[in-house]
Amino acid sequence: MKDHYKIYMHQCLDLARIALETGNPPVGALIVFEGKVIGKGIESGKSTGDITNHAEILAIRDAIANGYKDMLQAAIMYTTHEPCIMCSYLIRHHKIPEIVYGLAVPMLGGATSQFAVLSASDIPKWGKPPAVTGGICLEECNVLNEAFQKQL
Repeated sequence: MKDHYKIYMHQCLDLARIALETGNPPVGALIVFEGKVIGKGIESGKSTGDITNHAEILAIRDAIANGYKDMLQAAIMYTTHEPCIMCSYLIRHHKIPEIVYGLAVPMLGGATSQFAVLSASDIPKWGKPPAVTGGICLEECNVLNEAFQKQL
C-alpha cells in the first residue's frame, strides 16, 4: 500500500467524524493534486436537506471554487466510503484518474454495485476509467459507520 493512502485517509476520517457529529453519514473526502489538498468535502446531505451534498461532490465543488478545475484530471480523490453512483458520475465527468476509499457500498457504489459507473468503458466522452483502490483504513471507517447506524 502506498504511504500517502493512509495519510490522506486519516484526514478523510477526521472530516467523517465532523459529518457524524452533525447527524450525517460519516463520509469525508479530499482531492489531492501533487501532494496538496485542493478540495475537501464533509457529508451534509442529511443536515442540509440537499441530497447532492455528498462529501465527494462537495470536495469537487471546493476544488473548482479554489481554482483547481483543470487539475482534477491529474488528481486523486480519497474518501471514507466508496463513491455512490451519483458521485461516480461527477468523478467520471471531471475525469479524476484515481479513487482511494475505505468502506465499500455494494448496493449503490460506483465500483462494487451492479451500477459500476467507475469502471464503465462504453461512454467515449468519459475516457479511461479511474484506478480504484478500496479497503484503505477499513477498520476505522467501519467503526464510524457502526456509530452512525446506532444513531439511526
